[in-house]
Amino acid sequence: MKTRFSSLVKLKKSTMQNSERVVQKANADLNSAATALKLSYNSLEDVEAPKTGAMSEFLASRTLLDSQRGIIQHNKEWVSFAKEQVNKAKEELKLNMIEHEKFKYLELQEIKKEMKKKKLQEAKDLDEVALMTYNGKYK
Repeated sequence: MKTRFSSLVKLKKSTMQNSERVVQKANADLNSAATALKLSYNSLEDVEAPKTGAMSEFLASRTLLDSQRGIIQHNKEWVSFAKEQVNKAKEELKLNMIEHEKFKYLELQEIKKEMKKKKLQEAKDLDEVALMTYNGKYK
């Protein structure tokens, strides 16, 4: 049954589904950020500092370690940013779900009211028909 809230319910449902997709995308970004952070830590463990050799080898190793630490710091920031985005997306989804449920409830109430009105009208019509047939038989 179509009510004045039906189009709003469809709109809110569409908005809610878009929010769900945003949450899924944010979770995927968070997972890729966490994977990148884990890989950067593994790469840091793979860097071997030379025990002996020329000073240039020590400097190259140090530069490589500094670079890897910079990558780790960047990935940490990316993970925290991704977590923040996930939280924002979840909050938006929560609000959209509440709005959707609110309009679904209003639509349901409107349908119940219309059904009650129809039942009352049917009862009146049946009473009128019964009265007409009663008066027709006994006149």
